[in-house]
Amino acid sequence: MAESRASAPRSSFVESASSRNSSRLNLDGRGGVNFQGTGFPGLKKRGGSRSWIKIDQSGNSKILELDKYTVMRHCSLPARDLRLLDPLFIYPSTILGREKAIVVSLEQIRCIITADEVILMNSLEGCVVQYNLELCKRLQTNKDQSDDLPFEFRALELALEITCMSLDSQVKELEMEIYPVLDELTSAVSTLNLERARKFKGHLLALTQRVQKVCDEIEHLMDDDGDMAEMYLTEKKHRNEAYTDSDPYDQTNSLGGANVGSKSAPVSPADSIGGVHKLQRAFSNVSSSKHGSSMGSSIAGENIDQLEMLLEAYFVFIDNTLNKLLSLKEYIDDTEDLININLGNVQNQLIQYELLLTSATFVVTIFAVVTGVFGMNFEDSVFYNASTFDWVLIITGVSCGVLYACFLIYFRHKKILPL
Repeated sequence: MAESRASAPRSSFVESASSRNSSRLNLDGRGGVNFQGTGFPGLKKRGGSRSWIKIDQSGNSKILELDKYTVMRHCSLPARDLRLLDPLFIYPSTILGREKAIVVSLEQIRCIITADEVILMNSLEGCVVQYNLELCKRLQTNKDQSDDLPFEFRALELALEITCMSLDSQVKELEMEIYPVLDELTSAVSTLNLERARKFKGHLLALTQRVQKVCDEIEHLMDDDGDMAEMYLTEKKHRNEAYTDSDPYDQTNSLGGANVGSKSAPVSPADSIGGVHKLQRAFSNVSSSKHGSSMGSSIAGENIDQLEMLLEAYFVFIDNTLNKLLSLKEYIDDTEDLININLGNVQNQLIQYELLLTSATFVVTIFAVVTGVFGMNFEDSVFYNASTFDWVLIITGVSCGVLYACFLIYFRHKKILPL
């Protein structure tokens, strides 16, 4: 009976979703994607529905048109978790473990992972298409093979793999573009090179924040054993089903209800007693599901090494990518320091030349003052003897030369000029 009650909502979910389905995803023999139907995937449709891709454990995928309330009821998620998957809002990368689902929002990959299926938000982004094709391929390939990882971890692993590989490829492309610009900037400082370096630095900072957020999210999951235990969806599902099937009170009441229903009397005290039993059985089912869920979480919490090793592998990978970005940022900072040093050296040379010219101007000014004094209209015996005025000019010139030499010696003594 538990299996029939569990399968009823799932079948109604698929049927209601299929009735509103306006497009399909066909996989050809070469692994291509053929989208059929009109509309824009990822955008809200009339009535608040969105385009989703449902992938089951057998690797079969199909496109569904679902509204958020249907998804919330099917996956037992609050509305705030679905807002993380809304492409109209910008949220950082997040991985949340819930009672019956894992909410994954990693870059363009936004999906809900349950113990039986993956509900992926449909989009034409390359990462989304790659995730859909690769997950279907892996599930179909490993259908007949035993895999140690449960279904939810295989789906989560692929999301982490595609996200980490995408970020690492972006970092490599940035390195190939920015290193030649920085090398050219060190040899020839120009406005064009500075503008290009400024744009690349802005791109680097934005990419660093994205990588840092993914790295922090994985590290946060690794540090919290409770969050990792919540992600063992398959184990919790088996525990809940085992607890429900082994509930003796539920089985006894089920048999009692059958016996009461077989009575021929239309109205009897047994009917009222059966109603009380039904009410008690309803409360028993609620408490048993809660108890089974908590028991599954506690058991999964005792053995989380499987998920921890999975997260640790991708944490090392994304941390290496983050180190590349930090090294690139240090290279940019070193280039800026080198440019500033070169500019400071040029400025110092200009100051030295200015100091020499100022000293020469001061000496020449003294000579000009002497000639200006003798150029005034006044009576003096010097003007009556031409040789005497020549001596005045000679003595003034020599004095100015000696004064300029004294300036140079002083500058060299104070190490102001490299003479």
